[in-house]
Amino acid sequence: MTVFEVPGAALSTELSDEGGHPVVQLHGLTSSRARDRVLDLDLGRGLSGTRLLRYDARGHGRSTGRAVPEDYVWTNLADDLLRLLDHRFPGERVYGVGTSMGSGTLMHAAVREPDRFAGLTILLPPTAWGTRVAQAEQYRLTADLIEAEGEGAFLAANRDAPRPPAAVGHPETLPEVAEANLPAVFRGAAASDLPDPSKLTTITAPTRILAWADDPSHPLSTAEALATLFPRASLVVARDADEVGRWPGMLHQDVGRIAQT
Repeated sequence: MTVFEVPGAALSTELSDEGGHPVVQLHGLTSSRARDRVLDLDLGRGLSGTRLLRYDARGHGRSTGRAVPEDYVWTNLADDLLRLLDHRFPGERVYGVGTSMGSGTLMHAAVREPDRFAGLTILLPPTAWGTRVAQAEQYRLTADLIEAEGEGAFLAANRDAPRPPAAVGHPETLPEVAEANLPAVFRGAAASDLPDPSKLTTITAPTRILAWADDPSHPLSTAEALATLFPRASLVVARDADEVGRWPGMLHQDVGRIAQT
């Protein structure tokens, strides 16, 4: 594990260096690289022959962070990503993999520096644009609840929430964010959205979009919209855990194709 300093935080990073093409993997809101492994969302497992960089976003997992909502907006997280890539893979074109919040971070970075990315995997894209309004309000209410009654009240309120069929069968996990920072993390998410659709049409790197059904926080409408916006996109929808289990193999194939060009 290596620590990388960014303004207001220290990012916990790990590099699996087997030579080959550089790949960076980002996790979702309140998760971490360790939690993604438990949830079978670590698509980089078994990704041999690459230089795979995983890291915990600021305030998540083993990374430090402040209780400042602006720190956690996706445009700022994109700043962190680009700084880290400058440090780890200077001057190289990187394959990017991002889940939910991580996919939003990745898209903001790719809009800003499209030539930086040789390919993208957008995993479980979150609510965006029209559907983001209600989700943002829910995040603000969650932040208020945690401040008023503590993290336990938030966990209790969500314990019986229905899970998408493709996510069934995994153990219950806890947020990988310190309780003192949770309200700021949720408020940062509430203030975030995907880039303007017109900007996404400028990203010409091949893009795989991986989604699952029956998840209001990651609606198929976002995935389907992205599939029409990215010039070189393919969309795969999983409806059970077995289909999710095929996703790491797809990443392996996609990175392999990029590495050969």
